[in-house]
Amino acid sequence: MVMADKSDSITFLGTGGARFMVTSQILASGGLWLSLSGTEILVDPGPGCIVQAARRKLKPEKLAAIIVSHRHLDHSADVNIMVEAMSRGGLRRQGRLFAPADALEAEPIIFSYLKGYLESIEVLAEGKSYSVGDVSFTTPVRHIHQVETYGMVFRARHTFSYIADSRYFDGLCRSYGGELLVINVVRLEANHPYDHLSVPDAGHIIKELKPKMAILTHFGMTVWRARPWQVAERLSQETGVTVIAARDGMKFDLAQLD
Repeated sequence: MVMADKSDSITFLGTGGARFMVTSQILASGGLWLSLSGTEILVDPGPGCIVQAARRKLKPEKLAAIIVSHRHLDHSADVNIMVEAMSRGGLRRQGRLFAPADALEAEPIIFSYLKGYLESIEVLAEGKSYSVGDVSFTTPVRHIHQVETYGMVFRARHTFSYIADSRYFDGLCRSYGGELLVINVVRLEANHPYDHLSVPDAGHIIKELKPKMAILTHFGMTVWRARPWQVAERLSQETGVTVIAARDGMKFDLAQLD
C-alpha cells in the first residue's frame, strides 16, 4: 500500500505474539506505530521494535508517546531503547510513557535513569481518558489477563480500537467500537486455558461491533500454522466485515475507512 506521508496510518512492526512465536521470531514482535493527525505514537514495543523501526525508516525522535498495554515482554521488552531513541540519548526530554501501575511499580519496565529523559510518565487505569497532541484515547476496561492490562480506543480523524491481550469476557464488546478493530488473536481454538483471545472470540467481537474493517494481529503458533490470511478470509465470510491478517511491516492507511 503506497500512501502520502501525511496520511493517518498504522504500521505493524510485528505480528507475532506469545512466548514461542516471540522467542523464535518467525514473526516479528515490535508493536504498532501510529501516525495520527501529525502525531507519532508507539504502542507495545516488544522485542526487536528498534530494529523493525529502523528497517521501516521510522524515526523514534519524532515520537510523542509510547503506550504499553501491559508488562509482558512481548509488549514491553524494547521500551527502554525506544525511550533512549525518542529522547536522542537523553539530549532532550521528549515524549510521554503510558503504562499500567503494575508495570511502573515493584518491577518497573523502565530503567530509573531513563525516567528523566521523558516529559512525563502517566498511569493507565480503567475508564480513563488521555490525550497526546490532537489524538485522544481511552482505556475503557481492565482486561482479564495475568497482569494489569488495557486496550485502547483512539480518536483522531478516525476512531479505532486496539483490543490487547485478554480472555474473552461479557463486558469486552461493549467497551470497544469504532470504524476499525485491531485485535490480538493468539489462539486458534476457543477451548484453551490461557488468558488470550481466540479466532472464534475475534469472530464474535466483529459480529457484535460491526466495524467497517478489522485487522487481526499478534498471532501465536496455532494461528500461524492455520495461515492467518486464510483465517481472516473465513472470518470475512462469516461476519460480513472485511477482515485482514496483518503482515510484518504492513502500513495500513486509515483513509481506506472513508
